Amino acid sequence: MFDANSRLPLVGTVDPQSATAGDYATDVVDMSKFQKVVFYILVGAMTTNGTLDFVVKGDSASGGSFTTTVTGKAITQFTKAGSDDNKQAVVEVTAEELAEQGFRYVKGVLTTATAASIVAVAVVGVDARYAPADDLASVDEVVA
Repeated sequence: MFDANSRLPLVGTVDPQSATAGDYATDVVDMSKFQKVVFYILVGAMTTNGTLDFVVKGDSASGGSFTTTVTGKAITQFTKAGSDDNKQAVVEVTAEELAEQGFRYVKGVLTTATAASIVAVAVVGVDARYAPADDLASVDEVVA
């Protein structure tokens, strides 16, 4: 029997930060290793006039350009300081959805505009094809 972390490993992140205007990409995930991945988008304080978008990009190569957004895998833009502060969004992507579009690899891209916002993204692999699955090398400690 495997512990929960071996079944649901952390496979990608955008580390918590006060993100100025720009794009922030998660680590690339090889979907041949998982049935599904789940992106957890975590938003703290947004500054006035700040916006936040998140899309999932796919590619056939791990070092590809990731220019194509996976169909149907974008959140509704967070736009308002005060009403969109301290919210989360969850995006699930299956290996089958990616394969239908000719992709094997996936990553999330968080875009902040106009002003800084406190953000983070955690990507969890689900139903590893080969267990136990490994966390990112940057995971410092797992307590089970």
